[in-house]
Amino acid sequence: MTYKKALEIQNAVISLYPNEKCTLEYSNALELLIATRLSAQCTDERVNIVTPTLFNKYHNVEEYAKADITDIEKIIHSCGFYKDKAKSIKEMSIQIINNFNGQMPNTLEGLKSLFGIGRKTANLIMGEIFKMPAYITDTHCIRLSNRLGFCKTTEPQKVEMILRKYILEENSLKFCHGLVAHGRKVCKSRSPLCAECTLSEYCVFNKSK
Repeated sequence: MTYKKALEIQNAVISLYPNEKCTLEYSNALELLIATRLSAQCTDERVNIVTPTLFNKYHNVEEYAKADITDIEKIIHSCGFYKDKAKSIKEMSIQIINNFNGQMPNTLEGLKSLFGIGRKTANLIMGEIFKMPAYITDTHCIRLSNRLGFCKTTEPQKVEMILRKYILEENSLKFCHGLVAHGRKVCKSRSPLCAECTLSEYCVFNKSK
């Protein structure tokens, strides 16, 4: 991959999806953190159905820290892995209170220190909330990064490091959101719509078929 080609792909993706945003619904940093944790192995659509009830009942880290974990479990049950996710919500709320004076940490390492939070979620928070460079390597981003020739690995952190090398910081969030949108609408995992793809000239996968 050359930097010239990488820039062409960046521009093509962003031009194709100029207004694409995070599909999780939230009104503050804590809500996005929780929604993203719930989205693990669950669709954003399902999370958006569940979170209004959760967010209407609990409003801040203090309330989540004091919450009955079984109540959180009942509310988020349909998101799957509800016991682990409920534990994460409660534990990371306690951590934010004890370790960050009740404020959302504003560094990648600080966010990663929270219970159950990995690089993908930390990057999303950095981009959406703090307007910092964000390389969000979810399944769509990883798949398209391989198909567009950026990498030959499915390890999220390796994909992230490669994208950090080629994708301009100011383009990072829009680019990743664009990849997710294209992955959902066109470049699907099992049945990609190659004939309809406007990025096909850059696609290694399509050319190898």
